[in-house]
Amino acid sequence: MATETLEFTIYPDGRVVETVKGVRGKQCTELTAEIEGKLGNMTHRQETDEHYQTVENQSAQQQWESWGET
Repeated sequence: MATETLEFTIYPDGRVVETVKGVRGKQCTELTAEIEGKLGNMTHRQETDEHYQTVENQSAQQQWESWGET
């Protein structure tokens, strides 16, 4: 299973860029909702390919990855 990572980049002008890795589907939005609310107005959201993967795809991906393990 992939490692779930939240990365925050804070710029001198106050902008905060949040990057989420290893979280598939709508779980990403649910995971970050509380902190986004505390950070203030969100001006832009860009979903990654992982955002569009479904739970079924995630299960298939986990199976595929486990087949490669010895």
